[in-house]
Amino acid sequence: MNAVFIITAASIMGYMLSWFIAAQIRGRNDIADVAWGLGFILVAVVSLFSGNVYSPRSFIVSGLVLAWGLRLALHIHSRNRGRGEDPRYRKWREEWGKWFVLRSFLQVFMLQGLLLLLVAIPVIFVNQAQAAPLGRLDLLGLAIWLYGFGFEAIGDWQLLMFIRNPDNKGKLMTSGLWRYTRHPNYFGEVTLWWGIWLMTLGLPGGWLTVIGPLTITFLILKVSGIPMLEKNYEKRADFQEYKRRTSAFFPLPPKGGA
Repeated sequence: MNAVFIITAASIMGYMLSWFIAAQIRGRNDIADVAWGLGFILVAVVSLFSGNVYSPRSFIVSGLVLAWGLRLALHIHSRNRGRGEDPRYRKWREEWGKWFVLRSFLQVFMLQGLLLLLVAIPVIFVNQAQAAPLGRLDLLGLAIWLYGFGFEAIGDWQLLMFIRNPDNKGKLMTSGLWRYTRHPNYFGEVTLWWGIWLMTLGLPGGWLTVIGPLTITFLILKVSGIPMLEKNYEKRADFQEYKRRTSAFFPLPPKGGA
């Protein structure tokens, strides 16, 4: 795995460097969000061809990553088109002052490249491993991936339609999948990565790649996902009520049947 990982890591660092340069030219760091999904496609392609295994499992896993990464990148691009820089990135721009360029390079783009590699370890592992027959764990992993992918895609679509309706300006999205979890898109993303990890278990040592789904789970639950997003709404009374009755992550019936 060492050679394949090194080649893939070098590709990702070069890729993130190019996005950093583009961000400075465009004056908006939130293009890093588009780079996130596309970066996983690069990981899948580079590790697949440098691994030179081409097993059914590697093609399936790489195909799943391609579908997810492309959908996510297109969704984020569509969501951000015609809008100013995301408030999270704009706040950093103001706070970092003279260190903005350096901290953008290190804390936004290079750090994201490192985290991307950690999350994608199951993909890199599958693409360099010797071929092994597909089994029930692969089927289970695929089913979980499809569930997570569908949950994320539907949640994103529902939110996009809600935002595009001018009657909803200033309102919270609390219907559809958002009635059962405050973050259906995050739940779906975490779920599908656990599905991919399950598909590594048919290979010797595959369980060690659990660092991948653990990383994305930790990031979304404790770092840059739910905590950072909800901080923007914590002073709103309607959000506090929504928070009181709606699960933060796992889809559950709303409290009080609301």
